[in-house]
Amino acid sequence: MITAQLVPTPVGPLSLLSREGVLVAAGFTAEPKEMFVRLTPVLQSEGLEVVADAGPATDAVRAYLDGDLDALDAVPVSQPGTPTRQRLHEALREVRAGTTVSYAELAVRAGLPRTAARAAGSACAQNLIAPFVPCHRVLPSGGGYGGYYYGVPVKEWLIAHESRRP
Repeated sequence: MITAQLVPTPVGPLSLLSREGVLVAAGFTAEPKEMFVRLTPVLQSEGLEVVADAGPATDAVRAYLDGDLDALDAVPVSQPGTPTRQRLHEALREVRAGTTVSYAELAVRAGLPRTAARAAGSACAQNLIAPFVPCHRVLPSGGGYGGYYYGVPVKEWLIAHESRRP
């Protein structure tokens, strides 16, 4: 069974979806089903149950919001993807709070050439576990914030929060 909980944040509710203590989806939406339908058919076949407390993931979000910017790092996550996408997601989790990288730099951190910036962008776009897999920390090399699945204002807030700016 996939369990879901909504956690309030300053930029709206964060849906957390877990399976046996491992986060399989997270995103800034008030409707956990929006995240559930992005899961693999095998996971969807287990069903979805909304719970009052998702345990360690919930505690980590609250700690993160209270200023422990590394709290999300300890939560185990699992999402599908090719070996290249898995390497990119692992490299994302190594980008420390309060810092940002370009898509080309993310590619290099994952062991790919700088020219694989598009693959890095695709991995960010397909990331199911924001902000635990912190794709918000990736910015275009030409400046600005670029896109974000949950909206640029959410990305801006996350970066500001991690920079300890209100």
